[in-house]
Amino acid sequence: MNIKEIDNQYVLPTYARADVEFVSGKNATLFDSEGKKYIDFTSGIGVVSVGHANERVAKALCEQVASLTHTSNLYYIAPQALAAQKVVEASGYDMQCFFGNSGAEANEGAIKIARKHGERDGEIKRYKIITLNHSFHGRTITTVKATGQESMHNYFGPFPDGFVYAEDIDEIESLLDDHTAGVMIELIQGEGGVEPQNKEKVQQVAKLLKEREIPLIVDEVQTGAYRIGEFTASQAYEIEPEIITLAKGVGGGVPVGIVMTTLKHVLQAGDHGSTFGGNYLSSHAVCEVVDILNEKKQSGDLEITSLMFNQALEKFYEAYQDTFTQKVGIGMMCGLRVKDGDTLTNIINLARQNGVMVLKAGRNTLRFLPPLTITKEEIDEGFSALNSAMSQL
Repeated sequence: MNIKEIDNQYVLPTYARADVEFVSGKNATLFDSEGKKYIDFTSGIGVVSVGHANERVAKALCEQVASLTHTSNLYYIAPQALAAQKVVEASGYDMQCFFGNSGAEANEGAIKIARKHGERDGEIKRYKIITLNHSFHGRTITTVKATGQESMHNYFGPFPDGFVYAEDIDEIESLLDDHTAGVMIELIQGEGGVEPQNKEKVQQVAKLLKEREIPLIVDEVQTGAYRIGEFTASQAYEIEPEIITLAKGVGGGVPVGIVMTTLKHVLQAGDHGSTFGGNYLSSHAVCEVVDILNEKKQSGDLEITSLMFNQALEKFYEAYQDTFTQKVGIGMMCGLRVKDGDTLTNIINLARQNGVMVLKAGRNTLRFLPPLTITKEEIDEGFSALNSAMSQL
């Protein structure tokens, strides 16, 4: 049997897989099992932030796995402590970290911190978490319920209580009450259609929550690790959340989730944990990825790359005004609104056939999440392939 047949027989069909198997890659370039070349404008849905087969990350992982991969969080783990230091210092916030394995786990940890914080002094039980419509916070039972998309709630109930959805950022204030434990938002909704929040409105909400001593949780699973130019989108929005969650790009391809918080004394020993979270392998990956991205930020390379990509995307957008209705996003988290869903599906399929990988997001959006290390040559080649795909619509 070939891989497709083995997959169909032994793997649960939870993904509508495209008929391609990738076997190798270099930076923003991928090769499939037939030897065909592709330009990757997805970076594994925002994960491979420093590119495929990054030599520094590969060397760091090989060296680490040759000595220790895992002991447990019952003991000190040097790369975990160093990873926490690097992440906190890059963020500029006075926080501490908890390490898990995914964005959903990070968001679960954030919710637990907010709810335990709400129990302080034995007063009114604070348990409600306000999120936004069109949000996406994960696939566990709790984070599915935290997700403000009704279609995600089918089949899996009953769900944990206490989640309330605001239509938009303006409605949050009217939903606050004595039982509110926290407000969780994405500053740019990814799965919801690459939808940035208004900066001034976010700042107003952040100020209001501080006055009421309600933690602001910012889900930066997709926006974190310099995706929009700063290490966190929270820095770019000039706010100081009590809790930030990271995953995806911060591990460069190794599974990791991180909760950062100013609420350093809420969780005590035994309140939360993870068998694999922050082990030698994943935390070593974080250290190397953050070092690489810090260097690229400080040298100006990140800004140059973002400018090059957005200029190419703007030119592409302007060339097909009959198909695209709006360019959205910030930095290297971009999208083009497409006139209808069928056209969006056709573009993605034709793009893949022509050798470039792009993504779908809510609200009929063609989503772009390229590696932050993508070269001008890869950008040019990718948009050339996209132009070929558009000519076949």
